[in-house]
Amino acid sequence: GLVIDGQTLNIVFQGGLEEKFLALTKHCRAVLCCRATPLQKSMVVKLIRRQLKVMTLSIGDGANDVSMIQAADVGIGISGQEGMQAVMASDFAISRFKHLKKLLLVHGHWCYARLAKMVIYFFYKNVSYVNLLFWYQFFCGFSGSTMIDYWQMVFFNLFFTSVPPLLFGVLDKDVSAETLLGLPELYKNGQ
Repeated sequence: GLVIDGQTLNIVFQGGLEEKFLALTKHCRAVLCCRATPLQKSMVVKLIRRQLKVMTLSIGDGANDVSMIQAADVGIGISGQEGMQAVMASDFAISRFKHLKKLLLVHGHWCYARLAKMVIYFFYKNVSYVNLLFWYQFFCGFSGSTMIDYWQMVFFNLFFTSVPPLLFGVLDKDVSAETLLGLPELYKNGQ
């Protein structure tokens, strides 16, 4: 890990040492910026994201972290004594830092698996519906007649577009939360 303060970041950004800073960060699993201005924090995130082409995650608990949270791919706000500005600007909100592990390992895994299945489901739903209409045009001699009544089409899309996401969101848990917390390496399998 790398811990860097605001004065050192000033030297890095004003002295043109971004390349050397990036070379150092490539060898680190985490970079912590302490006593840095909000602008410096967001500049670090943008630099890492732009130059290294990696996914970034920023965690903040106050108004001074808003620009950093917004610059990252995923922003997490911690609600606390400093107010709700970080939470309002973030993608995810947690009440304490200790909940980060469960957010990433459990809910992150479930969300990734659910989204992957839903993309396949929506592709299948739309392909089957368009395929049905395509072959019907051969049957009716390309006359342009409608096969399905307008209200049936509306209810078809309403039912098959709204019900499965609700069911997947509530019921689909491929691995239990205890297993995911006990075996963090399962998170990499989804990727």
